[in-house]
Amino acid sequence: MYTVKTPWLLKKLYSKLQWDIACTDKCLFITFDDGPIPIVTPFVLNILSQYHAKATFFCIGDNVRKYPEIFEQIKQEGHAVGNHTFNHLNGWKTNNDNYLNNIVLADELIQSNLFRPPYGKIKRSQIKLLLKRRPDLHIIMWSVLSGDFDEHLKPEVCLKNVIKNTQSGDIIVFHDSLKAFKRLEYVLPKALAYWKERGYKFEVL
Repeated sequence: MYTVKTPWLLKKLYSKLQWDIACTDKCLFITFDDGPIPIVTPFVLNILSQYHAKATFFCIGDNVRKYPEIFEQIKQEGHAVGNHTFNHLNGWKTNNDNYLNNIVLADELIQSNLFRPPYGKIKRSQIKLLLKRRPDLHIIMWSVLSGDFDEHLKPEVCLKNVIKNTQSGDIIVFHDSLKAFKRLEYVLPKALAYWKERGYKFEVL
């Protein structure tokens, strides 16, 4: 189960995490989780380039290890990168030492002060330890979850959900993964066109 729009109560309970960003003008923060991988990430980069949009990619360390040239392309094209652990670990199911060590391992390749917990699942104790170890770290969550990972969700519904629930300052989650590609391929160009027509800017975190 998931909600497209993050409930305000969840934001309040985890106020140390970044859920959205106040904007003085119309701006959106588009993010992609789980890459980089062949086919999907290059597709995303091509679409972003067509709309002169910048985004933030939360990368799995093992994928960066396997596809360093795609990772470098992300950075060279002016996008931001963040840590998404080395092995896409669920913090709720991982002890603190293993979780932190996995993040450190990924950071050796990614080298970013941005971190997003896979599945959005992280223990309070892990948050405390992470921020103690890296006071400069920003733990990024989201205010709009596209649901592109949901194989039961029709692409048209995915697009409708994203457009309906997005407003200025939102952090929006997509996935540059094979699992999400059927929906992402349909939704991303249409959503970018819709937002651009309405005067939104696309900025990195």
